[in-house]
Amino acid sequence: MPAPAFFQGLPWHALRPKRPLGLSLAGLPARRLYRVAARRRTADATSAYLASPTKRGIDLAGAALVLAMLLPLLLLVALLIRLTSPGPVLFRQTRTGAGGRPFTILKFRSMYVVGESDGFVQQARRGDARVTPIGRFIRRTSIDELPQLINVLQGDMSLIGPRPHAQSHDAFYGAQIARYDERFAAKPGLSGLAQISGARGETRELRDMERRIELDLAYIRSATLATDLRIVALTAREMLFSSSAY
Repeated sequence: MPAPAFFQGLPWHALRPKRPLGLSLAGLPARRLYRVAARRRTADATSAYLASPTKRGIDLAGAALVLAMLLPLLLLVALLIRLTSPGPVLFRQTRTGAGGRPFTILKFRSMYVVGESDGFVQQARRGDARVTPIGRFIRRTSIDELPQLINVLQGDMSLIGPRPHAQSHDAFYGAQIARYDERFAAKPGLSGLAQISGARGETRELRDMERRIELDLAYIRSATLATDLRIVALTAREMLFSSSAY
């Protein structure tokens, strides 16, 4: 029997929820059950290398070596930030790490100190008026991310892994992308497969973030030492020639 004319042509795929509704099963919220299932599914597909002593050893040695080599540059950047705009040298913000645990990320401050409306962090855009003059240079070259080497030494981050997003973005995109939470199976990284594949910068449309998440999950499934070394090498190229950092 054909559907009444009123129902014909409706976009039924758009009416299907991407996440479970807030119903309960055995006293547990459906959203919580979804996330538990997502973590179990991800755990089954997570590369053993991510939790290996080899990866942690490379993180420690690599972060310490780069910090020692670039110390004069880091001190110069800190001085320029202090002299050219009011505010702290370092930008601190709570991000979500492995297993959903929060940590405080460190960056060189590249923007003027302004408040965010309603707690939502506005992504940086090309020509963003909030960015300071020195901030434009350190953002384009990704020098602003180098203080995160301290996060690596502390064990909150890795040299390579999914980039950590602002928590307001985690909440927003987590409600829109079914497998978003699976990226928390790995420590966040200074760089990752998404960043060397052109999926960095502002996500103007949902599909931009969906592609980034696909790349993050691909890394989590197949990470190896060789993969990390390749990403490190290509990250250096991105720092010099990328047009998506601003």
